Amino acid sequence: MKLSLVELGTVTPGTDKTQGIKDAVDAARQAEALGYQRIWYAEHHDAGGFVCQSPEILIALAAAATTRIRVGSGAVLLNHYSPYKVVENFLQLEALAPGRIDLGIGRATTGPVADLALRRDRNTPPVDDFAEQVQEVLAHFDRRFPADHPFALLDPTAGTPSRPEVWILGSSGNSARMAGELGLGYVFAGFINPGAAERALLRHRAFAKPASPAPGILSVSAVVADTDAEAQRLNWSRTALMTRLARTGHASHVPTVEEAEKELSRAERERPTVITDGRWPLQLAGSPATVRDQIEQMTKATGVHEVMVQDMIADPAARAHSRSLLAQALGVTPGPAAASS
Repeated sequence: MKLSLVELGTVTPGTDKTQGIKDAVDAARQAEALGYQRIWYAEHHDAGGFVCQSPEILIALAAAATTRIRVGSGAVLLNHYSPYKVVENFLQLEALAPGRIDLGIGRATTGPVADLALRRDRNTPPVDDFAEQVQEVLAHFDRRFPADHPFALLDPTAGTPSRPEVWILGSSGNSARMAGELGLGYVFAGFINPGAAERALLRHRAFAKPASPAPGILSVSAVVADTDAEAQRLNWSRTALMTRLARTGHASHVPTVEEAEKELSRAERERPTVITDGRWPLQLAGSPATVRDQIEQMTKATGVHEVMVQDMIADPAARAHSRSLLAQALGVTPGPAAASS
C-alpha cells in the first residue's frame, strides 16, 4: 500500500508562521525519509493558524529540500483562479523538480468575505464552471485548443518537456465521474465526508477508462500513538479545532491537548475514532495495529491502493512519531519514492 501526506502547514502553539513554514518543509523531508509516496500542501485563506495560503510556495521549498518524493497541491482551489495562471505556476514547479510535481485541483468556498477578496471581478455573480476550468487546464497542458481558439496561440509548455500529474479532489462525490472519464486521478476527502467515501471512489473507478484506469486515493485524518488511549488523547486537538471553526469560523492555531481537554465535552472527547456500527469516523486514532486494521477495511471497501493522511497534532514530536508509526504499521519502507503513480 502507498502512503502519502496532506500537510496543512499548521502553526505550533507558541510559535509563528516563520516556524510554521520551516515545519511544513521539514514534514516533506521526514515523509521522504519514511518512504511516503507524496506530500501535498492544502490551500487555506483567512487562517492565522496555517501557512498554506499559497501551496505553490511551499511546493517549491519542499521540492528543493527533497530528491525523490512527489510534491503537490491538495488542492489549488481552481474556482478562485485563472486556469492559465495555474498551469504556468505548475509548469514552473515541474521545471524545478521534473517528474515529481502533482497538481491537485478542487473547488471550495473559503468564507464569504475571503471569497469576495479573492475575486478579480466583484460585479458579476460567481458561477460554477469547475468542469470547464478543468478542461481548460488540460487543454493548456496538452496544447489542444482548436486552431481558431485565441488560446491556441499560447504555449505555456515551451521549454518544459514533462508535465505535472493532474488530480481532482472532492468531498461530495460530484466530481468523481468527471475525473474518471477524463482519465485523471481522484482523491476523496474522507476526513470531511466519510459516509460518501466508498460510493465516490467506486464511482470514479466505474467511469475510468478501461485501457488506462486512473488511480484513486482515500484521504483520512489519522493520529497514531503507542497506545489507543494516547492516540485518542492527542486527537482531541483536531476535535477542538473543528469545534472552534464551526462555532466562530476562525482558529488561531491547533489547540494543545490541554486546551482541548478544557474546551471539549466528555461526549466530544469520546467521539468514535474507529469504524462503529458500519459508520466511518471523521478521525481515525489508535495504536499502530488499530489504525492499520481500520485503514485496511477502508481500502478494501473502496478498492484504492493509496492512502493520504491528514494529521493535526499540536506537539511536533508527537506528530512526527505518529507519521513514523503509521508508515511502519502499513509496511512502508524507507527508500526512493516512485517517480509516477
